Amino acid sequence: MSVRMKQSTLIAIGVMSAAVLITLSQTLYIVDQTQQALVLQIGNPKRVVNKAGTNHPGLQAKIPFLESVVKFDKRSIVLEPTAEEVLASNQERLVVDAFLRYRIQDPLQYYRAFQTDTNAQSRLDRLVTSSLRQALGSATTEQIISSNRAAIMRIVRDDVDRRVKASSYGIEIVDLRIKRADLPEANKLRVFNRMNTQRQQEARQYRAEGDQAAQTILATANKEAATTRGQGDAEKARIMAQSFGQDPGFAAFYRTLKAYENSLAQGDTTLVLSPDSDFFRYFEQGPGR
Repeated sequence: MSVRMKQSTLIAIGVMSAAVLITLSQTLYIVDQTQQALVLQIGNPKRVVNKAGTNHPGLQAKIPFLESVVKFDKRSIVLEPTAEEVLASNQERLVVDAFLRYRIQDPLQYYRAFQTDTNAQSRLDRLVTSSLRQALGSATTEQIISSNRAAIMRIVRDDVDRRVKASSYGIEIVDLRIKRADLPEANKLRVFNRMNTQRQQEARQYRAEGDQAAQTILATANKEAATTRGQGDAEKARIMAQSFGQDPGFAAFYRTLKAYENSLAQGDTTLVLSPDSDFFRYFEQGPGR
């Protein structure tokens, strides 16, 4: 065999090998467990491989040169829309930063609606922003920032889910939440001062209500104490009267001791009396007098 024939044979083998490799590369493809593939025939969708809810990953085959493959993620996809400045119902502006998690359920519908992931995320970004503006526009700043955020986000999520299903996007909304809702820097101080004034007014009202309740309790306690003291004095008077009736001498002695106590207990009382005054009779002779 001549050298020229050998060269021709090697060239032919090389061309055939290249053709086989190109044909194989156009025929075989691999689908990962985290992917789902849409097979297109001259741009028209034909079938879905490893669709959500199924498990058929691995090496796959297609018609070479006529069919092409577009792969989509089978897992949850996170979309972080651009932070937007929205107007609350009390005319306060808020900078809202949200995130969306969704999953591609039907690659065929998804491809027909968006063609690419970039188009999908751009359209979903606008949809989420629209729903946020609508929902937050009917809520106050305080509700958005703290007290009612969860309920508001349920409304937004339901609205986005409804619009996605109505548009046949082939996706499922997994979660939608607000990551951050802050006042613009220019408004923070003014809103803080207003909220501080409101809290001070509430504190004054609570203190006034507390003072009123304390006065009511104190008045009731004083009334009950006066009633109890009156009952005790009456009982004391009854017992004393009963005792005095049984022993008039003891009664006189007791009354004189009370007079001593009232006159001399403080230690700064001066009495000018005769030594044999009847006032001091019990100092010498005791109660038997």
